[in-house]
Amino acid sequence: MKQKSETLLFIAWAVSLAATLGSLFFSEILRYTPCELCWFQRIFMYPLVVIYGVSLIRKNTQTALSGLILSGIGGCISIYHYLIQKVPAFQSAGDACGTVPCNAAYINWGGFVTIPFLAGTAFAIIFICHVMTIREQRSNA
Repeated sequence: MKQKSETLLFIAWAVSLAATLGSLFFSEILRYTPCELCWFQRIFMYPLVVIYGVSLIRKNTQTALSGLILSGIGGCISIYHYLIQKVPAFQSAGDACGTVPCNAAYINWGGFVTIPFLAGTAFAIIFICHVMTIREQRSNA
């Protein structure tokens, strides 16, 4: 595996690890109860730490291909969740989201940075890194 591909996979792994630790910080330290959409985002984020970690150890980007799919789906969920929080036309969908409404925002830094925004940013970075890794490999093949 080339150095650039390794660096991109390391970035994807580091971002997934930071996002996982961040979500655990919000729920376990700050005691924010995750809503249902937050749980779905966690379902798609947590395995990425293992997938990209194994890929780095094995120096094999093929083992990380499922990470591309997981980050794409997780990113779509994050976008939808963010729309529920920030766009009035979507907010009524967040009321029926379980014990914690999905349209509630535990944090709202700068008026736009919420937990789904942070997760969506992480998913986007991971997805882009993975696409760049694939393009790098194809150009070197």
